[in-house]
Amino acid sequence: MLSGLHFSTIAMLMVAAVLLDLWWGEVRRWHPLVGFGNWAIALERRLNQESMRFARGVLAWMLAVLPLTALAALLIWALSMPLAQAAAHTLLLYFCLGMRSLRDHNLPIADALAQRDLPNARRLTSYIVSRDTSSASETELTKASAESLLENGNDAVFGTLFWFIVAGAPGAVLFRMANTLDAMWGYRTPRFLQFGCAAARIDDALNYIPARLTALSYVLLAPGLQAKRRAWQCWRTQAPAWDSPNAGPVMSSGAGSLGVQLGGAAIYHGEVEYRPTLGDGPPAVGADIKRAWHLVARTTVLWLAVACAIATLMEITHA
Repeated sequence: MLSGLHFSTIAMLMVAAVLLDLWWGEVRRWHPLVGFGNWAIALERRLNQESMRFARGVLAWMLAVLPLTALAALLIWALSMPLAQAAAHTLLLYFCLGMRSLRDHNLPIADALAQRDLPNARRLTSYIVSRDTSSASETELTKASAESLLENGNDAVFGTLFWFIVAGAPGAVLFRMANTLDAMWGYRTPRFLQFGCAAARIDDALNYIPARLTALSYVLLAPGLQAKRRAWQCWRTQAPAWDSPNAGPVMSSGAGSLGVQLGGAAIYHGEVEYRPTLGDGPPAVGADIKRAWHLVARTTVLWLAVACAIATLMEITHA
């Protein structure tokens, strides 16, 4: 571990930050990630020009991510009291987590679908995905929400926790900013194909191990041996066909664990994209959104329980 923290401290701070996130949710004003997003927008507008777009994208990524990661590390280093350092690690991790946000943005979609309120469900879904939802059916809205929950469970929770274990709060900050830039710049459109290439590839590298640990967690938490086998099989056979090397394992194993079918056609930027099928079972319906949320929540509990168990074992071993 590069953080310099004892693993027992890491586990305790992880639990504290997750509880803070579930209790407080996102900061409503002056959220650091919102400020970072505005900074990234300004950089992209200034640097994304016709010439040398790839090099400009690398420079923009460095200017966006490295100073703030260094600032987080400097803050931790400058605090001499262990209690103050622990508080800083916890607060920075809390700012990087998005578990409560996932719940608050997705469960209202399930409620709207349960009430047969498609216009409201379409409006709510448009806030969380980039695909066109203006004429989406219940199944299409459910797929969009469930896929977002499964993938962002990895990005906003598990990948963040993984890099916190590796490098403390600066690691979590680095990961979340890199992931945010991928979400903002990692499109294969004429504007971002070259400029956003570095952001996409860096996010792929940082997410490689966390995504596979998340996929394994979804397999382990599938209800019953048959469902576990199905989730594993979906991961092994469907993930290679997905464009993203990390979203594929996460969403295929998650869909297999839920026993529903995700993926398929979706409209992006005015054009229909035909994506591989995910999972195995009937098409997803509105109630499956809550099942996807419960899978993410149970995976969070699993990760925290494993971290605490490892910390306890290490304490006993070194006693």
